Amino acid sequence: VPEGELRLARARRGDVHAVLSTSPPDSVHLAGLAVASETGLPWVADFRDPWVGLSFKPPPTAWHRARQAALERRVLESASLVAVASRTHERELGRASGARARRVVYWPNGFEPEEGGPSAGGAGPGPRLLLAFTGTLSLMPDAERFMEALAGLLQRHPEARGRVRAVLAGPHESGYPDRARGLGLAGVVEFPGVLAHARARALQREADWLLLWKPPGAAYRTMVPGKLYEYLSARRPILALLPGDDEAAALVRAGGGVVADPARRDEVRDALEAAYRDFVAGRRPTPSPAPGLEELERPRLVARMAEWLDGLVAEGGAKP
Repeated sequence: VPEGELRLARARRGDVHAVLSTSPPDSVHLAGLAVASETGLPWVADFRDPWVGLSFKPPPTAWHRARQAALERRVLESASLVAVASRTHERELGRASGARARRVVYWPNGFEPEEGGPSAGGAGPGPRLLLAFTGTLSLMPDAERFMEALAGLLQRHPEARGRVRAVLAGPHESGYPDRARGLGLAGVVEFPGVLAHARARALQREADWLLLWKPPGAAYRTMVPGKLYEYLSARRPILALLPGDDEAAALVRAGGGVVADPARRDEVRDALEAAYRDFVAGRRPTPSPAPGLEELERPRLVARMAEWLDGLVAEGGAKP
C-alpha cells in the first residue's frame, strides 16, 4: 500500500481531528496538504525554518527556485494556520499572505525547563575564564572571527593564556581545530565535538560567558538559533557575534547580554577585553531573567499550540 494511502486511511478512521506538519524537511508540508485536501481536516503548517528563504542548500537553478517557491506558496495559501519560529519570519509571511496575515502566528522554539526552575548559573568563577559555545559549528565563519579576536587578546595579555579557556562544542569540520592551532590557541580552545544534551546544559551553566553566532547573510535574517533560548534559561552572560538589528541580537540584549557586530573587529575585541577584565577583577556577572522567559518554556508553548488546534477544530477548520 502506498505510504500516502496509509496516511489517508489513518486520518479517515474518525479519531483524528486536525493535521500538524512540522518542517524541516519541507516535504512534510506536502504530505499535510494532501491529507488535509482529501479529508477536509484543519491543518497547521509549522515552519521551524523558512522554506525558500533559508539557504543552506540554495536551489541549483532558477527553475528549481521557482518550483520551490510555488510549492511553498501553495502550502501557505492552503493551511488553516501557519506557525513560524521567529518574529521576522512572521512579519515576512504576514506581508506575503495579505488577507491571511492573521493566520500566521509566532511559535518560538523555546527550551525545556529544568527541575527547580530556570538555572541561575554555576556556583562561582573557576580558575580560568570559561567561554562556551554549544551547537553546530559547521558553516559558521564567525567562529573563526571569535578565535582571531581571542588570539589578539592573548597577544595583548600574555598572562591570559593560562587564565582563559574556550570550549566550542558541537559538530564541526577539521578546519576549525586547524585554524585554532594556526592562531596559536592550542591548549586554550577545545573542540569536544557533540555532547550529550545534559552535558551541554551543564556546560552552559558553568560558563562565565556563552558564545552565540549563526550563518551570516540576508538568507538567515529570519533565523533565531534554538540554543539562544537555552542560553537565556542558563542565566549566564551571552556574547553574541551578530548584526545589531538582528532579531536574535534583540533577545540577547533583553537577557542582559552583549552584542558585537562580527564585521567590526573592534567590537569583538572590546567585548572580550571587558569579559577578561571582569574575570581578573573577580566579577562573575549574573544577568536577571530575560523578560517573558517563562513563556518560552516548552510546556507553555505546547499548551499554546493545543489552544490553536482546539480553536481550529471548533471552527470546523479552513478547508484547503
